[in-house]
Amino acid sequence: MTLSEFDTWYRMRYHRTSSAIIAFAFTFSDLIALMLSFGAGFFVVNLYDYAAINFKSFVTYWPYVPVFLLIFQISGLYPGISLAPSEEFKRFTTASFMAHGGIILSRFVEDRDLDTISAAFAISFVFSTFVLLMCRTTMHYMLRKKHLGGVPAVIYGSGDLGRLVLDRLLDSVKTGYVPVLILSEDFEADTYREVPVLHDISLGSELVRRYNIKMAIVAMQNLNEQELTHLLNYSVSAFRYNVLIPDFFRATNIWMTVRDFDGLLGFVTSHRLKMSWNLAIKRFIDLSLTIIGGLVILPILLLLALVVKVSSPGPVLYGHKRLGCNGKSFRAYKFRSMSIDADVRLQKLLAENPAMREEWEASHKIKNDPRVTKVGRFLRRTSLDELPQLINVLKGEMSLVGPRPIVEDEVSKYGEDFKRIFSVKPGISGLWQVSGRSDTDYNERVLFDTYYLQSWSVWLDMWILYQTIVAVCRGRGAY
Repeated sequence: MTLSEFDTWYRMRYHRTSSAIIAFAFTFSDLIALMLSFGAGFFVVNLYDYAAINFKSFVTYWPYVPVFLLIFQISGLYPGISLAPSEEFKRFTTASFMAHGGIILSRFVEDRDLDTISAAFAISFVFSTFVLLMCRTTMHYMLRKKHLGGVPAVIYGSGDLGRLVLDRLLDSVKTGYVPVLILSEDFEADTYREVPVLHDISLGSELVRRYNIKMAIVAMQNLNEQELTHLLNYSVSAFRYNVLIPDFFRATNIWMTVRDFDGLLGFVTSHRLKMSWNLAIKRFIDLSLTIIGGLVILPILLLLALVVKVSSPGPVLYGHKRLGCNGKSFRAYKFRSMSIDADVRLQKLLAENPAMREEWEASHKIKNDPRVTKVGRFLRRTSLDELPQLINVLKGEMSLVGPRPIVEDEVSKYGEDFKRIFSVKPGISGLWQVSGRSDTDYNERVLFDTYYLQSWSVWLDMWILYQTIVAVCRGRGAY
């Protein structure tokens, strides 16, 4: 592709894209989300005491919304580009807590009483983070569909690293940056996934002059120090903002910091779940949420147990041998979803069906598995079959969030990464499950698990649990 051809392509698609449009769109979606959470709070109180509050009166409290938006702005949620999901979750939760708390406190100071309106706003806070995230995600999709959902970025890319960065940016609607041009000397085609490619990495100044593109992302593999310095000085420096993706991208960590070692640049990271204080916090959260949540869903658990028992012969629960923390084996409990002769039938299926054997060896899962019962298929699609693993959490064998527990045959798939990843308790859910679940391969699992270990925080666990609920409701990737 020539520069003149790119000119026509770019101006037709991205002439209105900017961070200002994104910030305005998110402000609008947040306004809707806040009014929905207000309405939810008032609705719940109205259900509890019909005479105490009028559900429809929540609309009269719209003047509080600008206070929320101001706190969101101070919290860095506008335009909110390239925020890690857990960081976005944290900022929404803390900002919403401050705003709702301010409203409740001001009403208490004025009336010297916590009335039903204050109770409605307390309940609104419970709903707010989830509603805000759902509305913002919807807005992300709408903006991307109209080619407005991201700031245009020029990608200096080469090798596997360049393709990895491009794939991540193109496949995600929430990164905040949209690749509009690839500058590369080793991409042979004129396009990569419909993104134009120009084979001249010195065009930085010309691109900024013509199109006022402000962001450049450098993902060049196997460049020596002299080549990288020349690229940064004579092309990349023309852009107002630039990001350098290092050629050791497996060290993924949102808490990575830069340190100076007498003029030498060092990247500092840590295994956050090796810290005793963090482990204590994680265990407290596991026990609290499991006990409270278990009591809430106990009727559902009893109903599912009854359905499994009646639908097919065999026990209600199935304890499968799995490897946990430091390779120690344990029995992971699930609602039985297969026929009682599943192991025997599996060996026969694999021996008679090479395609099915290949699928099993790749992921230890089989789509349309004939061993699964009708009820079991529903349980798997909704992931309800894994609810009994709350027992494993109470016993201390598992956590609510962590790497997926594996069988002995899967150890070789992790290679040298096994010891590091399984130095912590496995989880009922995890980062790779909510990012693709059954559709991810082992290399991607290692990347997700590495990111999780190095970037762990309470907020990351809360975000993963939130995403787990979303994934279960969609039935995405589970089989």
